[in-house]
Amino acid sequence: MATGDKIDNKADELKGKAKETVGKVQDDKELQAEGKTDQTKGSIKQAGEKIKDAFKS
Repeated sequence: MATGDKIDNKADELKGKAKETVGKVQDDKELQAEGKTDQTKGSIKQAGEKIKDAFKS
């Protein structure tokens, strides 16, 4: 997995965690849901990159 991809995927996860936390503090269910979606998106991207790496080996 390229280092840039790792950073981007982790950034998506961290951005999502921050949104979720702010949503909880502000009692904003929509922002919480966005945050969870961003976290999931980052995790799925990382999993996809790991699968690609496995086939390259």
